[in-house]
Amino acid sequence: MKASNVKNLAKTLILVLVAGLVLLTGCTATKTAKTGVTSVQDTSWMFHDIVDVEFVQQYAKLPRPKGSLIIDSRPKRPKYDKGYIPTAISVPDSKFGKMIDKLPKDKDALLIFYCGGPT
Repeated sequence: MKASNVKNLAKTLILVLVAGLVLLTGCTATKTAKTGVTSVQDTSWMFHDIVDVEFVQQYAKLPRPKGSLIIDSRPKRPKYDKGYIPTAISVPDSKFGKMIDKLPKDKDALLIFYCGGPT
């Protein structure tokens, strides 16, 4: 094969590759319009607020205020049994699925969870 034929073949291959890339990616720059619409993740099932002691105190009294429940999610024997907020029930996080019947049937009830804090 002559050197000129090899050069022509190389040029042809390069043109074919470039043409393929242009076809795959497009040859003109396009602008995308920003609509201002953003994807929003549903977090309605998550906690809404981290509350302070004063907030919890209004629910930590006997008789327990209707429509509220304080839940101690620490392990029962080593933590809950040694001390807990008055009116709180023990539902350890490791047994939550098995003890879900302890939660109020009213889906609008205020649930106040507490634990040992970040570890």
